[in-house]
Amino acid sequence: MDTLESSYGAVSIRLVRSRDARTLQHELLTNRSWLVPWEATNPEGAVSMDMRSGIRRLLQQYRDGMGVPFVMEYDGEIAGQLNVWGIARGSLSSATIGYWVSERFAGRGITPTAVALATDLCFEKLHLHRMEICIRPENAASIRVVEKLGFRYEGFRRRYIHINGDWRDHHAFALTREDVPRGLLHRWVTGQTPQDASRVTNGDQSSMA
Repeated sequence: MDTLESSYGAVSIRLVRSRDARTLQHELLTNRSWLVPWEATNPEGAVSMDMRSGIRRLLQQYRDGMGVPFVMEYDGEIAGQLNVWGIARGSLSSATIGYWVSERFAGRGITPTAVALATDLCFEKLHLHRMEICIRPENAASIRVVEKLGFRYEGFRRRYIHINGDWRDHHAFALTREDVPRGLLHRWVTGQTPQDASRVTNGDQSSMA
């Protein structure tokens, strides 16, 4: 299996490993109230909390070229997960990013840094063209991530993903490789992020009422 990893400062991302299961499961269980409002659920039944089998599925998807499962680390300690999923090749050449971070690591800039690192890897190593992040309008912390990085707002998706027991509306944000010719991380850390790229249009704000 090829190695995909990257770092900037204290933040790093790498492929998840089978031996991460115990740590990740502990973080998920001790962060239930923090994570449950934003967790994907299955409309047909309960989602398994067995992290070992979950990691096996994620790594199989990676081998099949369908996704890239990362862990986010801060000073070498696992802080959360970042998954690149729904990889499409050919004329689309795109993927979607999803993530979670433990509450005790919140506010340290881990998630935007990890998203920037993962986006750059997907553009440079996987040769993808477009990366998307879909976020519930109520998730202010995740909205701040795309605002910091300058992901472009691309539209409102009604009842798009099953989250916390129901189909939830989402905002869609995206970047293409042409948006960041020198890399997303470089654009962010050098202060070149375009202002208001992530601003939700008035029409889509009103449609949430």
